Formats: sequence, structure tokens, C-alpha cells
Amino acid sequence: MNEYKADLHIHTCLSYCAELEMTPRNIVNESEKRGLNIIGICDHNSCENVVSVKKSAQNKNLNIIGGIEITSKEEVHVLGLFDNENSLCSMQQIVYDNLIDTDDEKIFNEQIVVNEIDEVLEFNKKLLIGATKLSVEKIVDHIHKLGGIAIASHVDRERFGIISQLGFIPDGLVLDALEVTNKENSPDLYSYSLPIVTFSDAHSLKEIGKNHTKFYMEGISFEEIKKSLLGEDGRRIEI
Repeated sequence: MNEYKADLHIHTCLSYCAELEMTPRNIVNESEKRGLNIIGICDHNSCENVVSVKKSAQNKNLNIIGGIEITSKEEVHVLGLFDNENSLCSMQQIVYDNLIDTDDEKIFNEQIVVNEIDEVLEFNKKLLIGATKLSVEKIVDHIHKLGGIAIASHVDRERFGIISQLGFIPDGLVLDALEVTNKENSPDLYSYSLPIVTFSDAHSLKEIGKNHTKFYMEGISFEEIKKSLLGEDGRRIEI
């Protein structure tokens, strides 16, 4: 098996809380400098910069996974990672249908949609900071119906993690993994019998790759990532 370094939770300048430096070219260049093989672009409640990052990474030795970090009605963050743009866009539409719109850009930070060479295309006017009307269970169900991977975000944090918000992980909630910010906290979570991963949740360039997970796979593909999380056919992960 080959070893691949993956940071599957990176925000762009589309996220209201990310630095303006988080543009496609900057993210790709910094990821290469950090020796990453795979990155996931997961902005808050939107995926409108994913294609631009993928285009920016063409002819680079870096693989891009498209994703979205969705906020449930309980204010739990869930990562949805997808193999293709159609599924990702379908998930975005479900999220958009359950978000409140706003035209008052003075209230919120700029949410910038850019192209692959970092030119500004538009400003997203949706309330991406807000919670959706979707429950955690509904979000995970939608992700799986679209063929995606559902990972509970930063479960060891005091805010927006499933344990801090709900106090527990509901029985029957079929998550594919739990993300931790500090891998030293992972032993306390193995009782849930779910794979433990760690990613950077980068909102600035200096954070990219700070936390990453090693995937041991035959090659880089969405199916190989799934097998690694399941520990199938000799594939595995290591934090």
C-alpha cells in the first residue's frame, strides 16, 4: 500500500470566517509545500469555489476532493465529501433550499466566489454563517443518498461539534468518521466504534496541513478513501 497525506477540511475565501488569502492558487501552492497529496475543500454551507480549486490544481501533483461543511439545525457541523460535481451540487442545492437569504452584506464578512486564477467573480449573499433547517440525521442521510462520505466535524471542540451540541452521538446515526482537532483526544472517542481522522479545518494558509491523516491505499480515488475508512482489503488510516 502507498501512503498519502490528506487534509480533507480546508476553507476558501468563500467561508465568512476564512482569511482573504484563502484563494485557489494560494491553497494549492501551500498544500504542495506542505507535502499533501489530497485536500478537501469544505466551505460553510456552500461549494461554489470547489471547481476553481480543482482547475487551479490541474497539472499539479495534488488531488482535490469536493466537499461542503453543513450546519444542522442543532448547530452541528458535518462534512460531506463527494466523488463528483453533480452530487456535490445537488447537496448544495438542498442546503440552499434550507438557508435564509440576506441582501445586507454590511452585516457579514465578504463571502467571495473566485475563479482558478483568484479573480473575484461575485459575492455570495446567502447567510452561510447560519444553521440550516436540516437535522443532523437528515444531513447524513442526504449525503449518503448522493454517494458521499459523512464526517462529524471537530467533535472534540466546545462549539459546533456533535458531542458538545447534543451531548452524545445518536444511536443509528451512520457516520463514516469522526474528525478531531487534537489527536490526543482521540482515545476517548474510540468507544463509538467509528474511524477517527484529523484535518486542519484551515481558515488561513499557515493552518493548511497542520493536522492531516495518512491514508494507506493502492492509489488515490474516492473508493480507495472509503475503503481506508472502513479498513477494507488492507487499506487503513493513521493519525
